[in-house]
Amino acid sequence: MLNGELAPAEVGTAVTRIADCNDFEPKQEHGPCPTDPLGTFLHGLLTMPDLFAAGGLRVTDNATDTVFVEPGCCNGLETWRDWLDVLDGTGNAYFGHDPSSMAERVGDIVRLTLDAYGTDGTPVIELSPDQVRRLVTGAQQDLQDFLGLAGTWTEQHLPAHAAAVTASLARALNLTPTP
Repeated sequence: MLNGELAPAEVGTAVTRIADCNDFEPKQEHGPCPTDPLGTFLHGLLTMPDLFAAGGLRVTDNATDTVFVEPGCCNGLETWRDWLDVLDGTGNAYFGHDPSSMAERVGDIVRLTLDAYGTDGTPVIELSPDQVRRLVTGAQQDLQDFLGLAGTWTEQHLPAHAAAVTASLARALNLTPTP
């Protein structure tokens, strides 16, 4: 879990994991991947327009042990703002597949369905919009706190690239306001 309480080694692991998620040969306009280790590490983070941070928001109903949005392939941490669409916009959001998790606003509740295309017995969690807003606000703060730690980590370990890497991490975590 990314937050402001991680040890420096954990921050480094998380930064490396985000870099690894974006480590593939980009389109021609981004140039070939460098061959040196540091260049290879930085290339995707610093050249890719749409960054990905594997994972997602996980909601657990402790009373029933129901888990919603197991972090998966099509649901990265950068999609956390989709939860705001559920509250303030379209009223629903999808979070990947296998299973096809969905959150939807239904009147005065937010229904979290583990597999929207599953059988009628698929697990469901129901929360008030205020509860969801508190959860999303807390997740946003956790990501922001992690970004602060990551900025310090990059200053210590990648001083010549700290500002650029921190800005890329902010984009990967969708902490940069969208225009």
